[in-house]
Amino acid sequence: MSESEIPPDGRPVDVYLDLLRIRMDTEDYRLLLRVVEPVLKAIEEHRLSGLDVALDGGDDELPQEIRDEAALVIATAVTGRLDNEVVELEVDDSGPVRVVTDAATANDPSRLDEIAAFIRERHQQNEELRGIARASGLPADF
Repeated sequence: MSESEIPPDGRPVDVYLDLLRIRMDTEDYRLLLRVVEPVLKAIEEHRLSGLDVALDGGDDELPQEIRDEAALVIATAVTGRLDNEVVELEVDDSGPVRVVTDAATANDPSRLDEIAAFIRERHQQNEELRGIARASGLPADF
């Protein structure tokens, strides 16, 4: 769906949620809404800074399809774009990492390699900081 197909009074995230409501099983859609509604409300109220949303598999009851759709709904709310995609990147030995990006980036192997390199570097920095925190007697669970 292109931007020109969105009704003048509609937000892209509302259009996307309407499409999901039609496409998804009713129970899956309700589960999706339970996950995304607090985030959408926080976005609308401009209070995202203190919000913690975990879609990374910590919740065994949340199927991967729902996690992916929740990430896409949130991305649509933040970016106003309907062309977001979830891509899986091999970052290191710990397994694949799922990220949301626009369609052009999702189809550009060199950009995906850059993103994977950034994630690897960030992971390495976090591990170094955890080591420093542990050595200093500070909590290392960030």
